[in-house]
Amino acid sequence: MRVVSSRGFRGPFARWPRASDATLAAVLFLTTVFVTDAPDGSLELRSITDIPVVALVIFAVTAAVFYLRRRRPILVLGVAVAGWALLLPTGPADLGLITMFALYSAGRYAASSRHGLAGLAAAMTVLVVDDGVRTALWAEVSFGAVLMFVVWYVGRRLRLREERAAESRRQRETEARRIVAEERTHIARELHDVVAHQVSMMTVQAGAAQAVVSADPESARQAMAAVELAGRQALDELRHLLGVLRPETERGGLGPQPGLADLPRLIAQVRAAGLDVRITDDLRTPLPTRVQLSAYRIIQEALTNVLKHGGPGTRTEVNLREDGTDMTIEVIDHAQPGLTRPQTVGHGIVGMRERATLLGGSLETGPRLEGGFRVLARLPLAGEA
Repeated sequence: MRVVSSRGFRGPFARWPRASDATLAAVLFLTTVFVTDAPDGSLELRSITDIPVVALVIFAVTAAVFYLRRRRPILVLGVAVAGWALLLPTGPADLGLITMFALYSAGRYAASSRHGLAGLAAAMTVLVVDDGVRTALWAEVSFGAVLMFVVWYVGRRLRLREERAAESRRQRETEARRIVAEERTHIARELHDVVAHQVSMMTVQAGAAQAVVSADPESARQAMAAVELAGRQALDELRHLLGVLRPETERGGLGPQPGLADLPRLIAQVRAAGLDVRITDDLRTPLPTRVQLSAYRIIQEALTNVLKHGGPGTRTEVNLREDGTDMTIEVIDHAQPGLTRPQTVGHGIVGMRERATLLGGSLETGPRLEGGFRVLARLPLAGEA
């Protein structure tokens, strides 16, 4: 597929800056040497023999320095104005054209406008001395001074516009990097929620198989089959979630995210891992997909934590009900009293709280006085943050 560039037309001064500046310096030198003002105000050609050697040297030096107009614009302007001032006593003070181009370069390429304004004032002063004091052509002086300012100002405005465009690009790139970082954090949370659940069940099933392999080979075989099934499902989830990291991946080929309709399969998995789970579903209002996804992940993480900390055989209750404009998810386990839990909040609880908060809900977690642990999440039925 052919890619069309969006950069637009680029002239020779943008494509070949050094060659263009050298060519411009040569053209300005030749124009300054061979073109001069006629007595009637028009332009006329002159012979190189009519130019004093000192003036010719100043012309050459000024034009040569002009090649540095992008890198040293203030130096170029200073040399042009100084050369023009030195030529005032000799007569052929024809550096006005080079000075005009130097003023534009000072506005366009100088980092600060302070030195450019100083050079503009110096150029206007030389202009007043050349045309005002010597020839009393004050109308031409006024027009020349205004033209000098306009030329410098145009260059300055172009630089400011370029700086604003560059800053805008930097802000867009920073925002893009921030969005990518947030998306990667979201994906990391998804990976934890999904894979931790599957791996926990695989660990429990493998331990159960090892415990009964001698006394009950058939049960051990069933447990290892459950480990294989959980491993395959974990790999499928990984492929599904990591696919979003590949820009070339076809989004249409990805499967749908789980919802509340997938809870029976989740409950069957944790029951196969050894948990005694009972679920009560009193929901009547159809829920948006985003609410169903968050509810599924919260229940999945809560059951994974019960399996991890309470172990097989722990009796667990999952209650889903409506409370006004909210849905309530309550996961209670009846683990043995005195069972120690990690004192620090893990990534799983942080992920559950973030999911609830992003939907405008809340999450409460903590141990129960009679033993076990309780997770209570409230999610708006409309799923609006």
